[in-house]
Amino acid sequence: MATVDDLKFQEFDDAANLLAANPDATTISIDEPVEIPKNQHSCLQEPGREEDDELLGTDDSDKTELLAGQKKSAPFWTFEYYQTFFDVDTYQVLDRIKGSVFPVPGKNFVRLYIRSNPDLYGPFWICATLVFTIAVSGNLSNFFIHLGKPTYHYVPEFRKVSIAATAIYAYAWLIPLALWGFLMWRNSKVMNIVSYSFLEIVCVYGYSLFIYIPTAILWIIPQKVVRWVLVMFSLCLSGSVLVMTFWPAVRDDNRRIALATVGTIVLLHALLAVGCLAYFFDAPELDFPAPIIPAHNGTVNKVRIQSKLSSLILTDILKLFPVTMGERKRV
Repeated sequence: MATVDDLKFQEFDDAANLLAANPDATTISIDEPVEIPKNQHSCLQEPGREEDDELLGTDDSDKTELLAGQKKSAPFWTFEYYQTFFDVDTYQVLDRIKGSVFPVPGKNFVRLYIRSNPDLYGPFWICATLVFTIAVSGNLSNFFIHLGKPTYHYVPEFRKVSIAATAIYAYAWLIPLALWGFLMWRNSKVMNIVSYSFLEIVCVYGYSLFIYIPTAILWIIPQKVVRWVLVMFSLCLSGSVLVMTFWPAVRDDNRRIALATVGTIVLLHALLAVGCLAYFFDAPELDFPAPIIPAHNGTVNKVRIQSKLSSLILTDILKLFPVTMGERKRV
């Protein structure tokens, strides 16, 4: 049994004295953390892909981020489950909008802005704002084009709102869904392909459409050359965000498949921009027919003849009534 003296604090000798007494003893320092060399993994990589790996992130960094932010998720039928998709502040939304409007060459949009906290707040309101901007700007453009024509009467076309909403929201949701499924399928075929989550792809597509909001306002200018210059400029900015985001994800696949995937992404993006411009702003002008003014001579003569015939018929009828009444009295 331990005595009271054994339980008291004792002062140990200095480490130098202990080592002098026992030189073969093993020492461990706890003041500084042990550094693990990382040269083995970096030496196996190709030098041209180090920057892309840093942008996309390694498996260890992704696992660290997932474990750091891991928490219990609510069931999908509850309001708390969907509330997490809108848990984002104004500064993050503005930062992501700036990243989509001013893309940095060689930088991955998902890695820099989205992966830490993907959201649906920005994409939803960007699409809603773009719908009303295109619809209102299209009506104003049509009004300014026909302004001053005596035969034109302005009638607001509310159906443009529903058409714009169908086109934009279908593009912002169906295209990311198809792309996510394609990347998952190719990931099962090629192990090196980096796959994004569906929410991350929706974020990329949603924020890439922001540049078209000021562009749609400038499309009111009734000059086709200016409109097409604006649409090409916006297409280059937003298309570069999509290319720099999805090219690193498919670069390890078959060369033809990778190029076809990126080409399809750019083509669908261009079809949306050109289709909105052609349908809502560059629609063919309708020829409004002038009101038909009847000729005075022929119309006046016909009216006079008809009035004379009707008056003669009425006088004949009135002449018959007294005769019949008199005959009835006699009877």
